[in-house]
Amino acid sequence: MPIELNTFRTSFGWCAMLGEGSTLHGLTFGHPSIHSAVTWLDEHWPNCNAADAKRANWNAPLARRIVAMLKGKHDEFRDVKIADSHLTPFGRKVIAACRKIPWGYTCSYGDLAKLAGSAKAARAVGHFMSNNRTPLIVPCHRVVGSGGRLGGYSARQGLTTKCQLLSLESDCACCG
Repeated sequence: MPIELNTFRTSFGWCAMLGEGSTLHGLTFGHPSIHSAVTWLDEHWPNCNAADAKRANWNAPLARRIVAMLKGKHDEFRDVKIADSHLTPFGRKVIAACRKIPWGYTCSYGDLAKLAGSAKAARAVGHFMSNNRTPLIVPCHRVVGSGGRLGGYSARQGLTTKCQLLSLESDCACCG
């Protein structure tokens, strides 16, 4: 099955996602143009070939859910299958644990490391979050530093976007 591309506008800007069959391979959002979103995928995930992917309306129902989520509709996306063959076994545990963080809540890098079975691996968790290919679906914006510090966010516009997402989900004192 070929990798297919879907681009669509959200309240946060343009989104591009790559998928194959029912599996999501990559997602980016918050871009000023379609070209910017597709280029971002290619620059950040070598060999994804977003620019060469078949332009299709891949997984239009998921696109509609993402649009609604970015307007504040509660959706945890736990039913969405994501590609994980690029991850280590620990990386898969981190991603699985992150997907369990509920809407409106946050979890520290250290606590996520514990949930993934390696209490002292907070930096490794940060590495996996910074390389998350499917933000929103894997809600890395809900992972914060110790004491509630925001930490980082690798999506376009970084911490500004992380703050907007956290505020969208709850009354986030950290973004006040």
